[in-house]
Amino acid sequence: MDRTQQLEKLRDIILEWNEKINVTAIRDPQEFDRKNVQDSLAILPLPEYEGAKEVLDMGTGGGFPGLPLAVCSPEKSFVLADAIGKKLKVVQAAAQELGLVNVETVHARAEDMAKTKVHREHYDLVVSRAVANMATLSEYCLPFVKLGGFFVAYKTEDAAEEIEAAKGAIARLGGHILRVEKASSNNDALLNGHVFVVVEKIAKTPKEYPRKAGTPGKDPLK
Repeated sequence: MDRTQQLEKLRDIILEWNEKINVTAIRDPQEFDRKNVQDSLAILPLPEYEGAKEVLDMGTGGGFPGLPLAVCSPEKSFVLADAIGKKLKVVQAAAQELGLVNVETVHARAEDMAKTKVHREHYDLVVSRAVANMATLSEYCLPFVKLGGFFVAYKTEDAAEEIEAAKGAIARLGGHILRVEKASSNNDALLNGHVFVVVEKIAKTPKEYPRKAGTPGKDPLK
């Protein structure tokens, strides 16, 4: 199978599972391609993505952006992490059916996973499409980024105030916002007005972060 066929098969696998388990709210195949697959792949041209070898997709849900990226970047290794085990079972099944040998899944909350030596400050790049406040998302993701690596958050264009408000939290966690870049592709109409928040890891994350499970979501850093 070529990559286009693999991505079509990925869509079919997820939508078939979706009949049994609520993996995604998107059920229309064309909408799925646009909102899940093409949106996930919009990061491909970013130099921070191109230069990464080990990538963590935090809060992967039904496998996005991690699975489409793993299809298109077989030379990279991907860890797809989520706290919801039933969704990760679907991700594992899809990766196995597609023959993706560059995908590993981790069932854990970010707050707990970040305390383990094997994952903390280990990754060249952490990505996330998870729906969370930028400050909260940064506390979940920056502890996993190695010094000189990057965290890239998928956000919408209307998140400018939220991104600005998160600058203090990002600095506290060892990061610095390099730029906010509009997502683009061969067909920009596909990308739903999304932007990438590109954060560089310039200092180690203090050991106290992330705080205990549940706290980053309830009480975002300022």
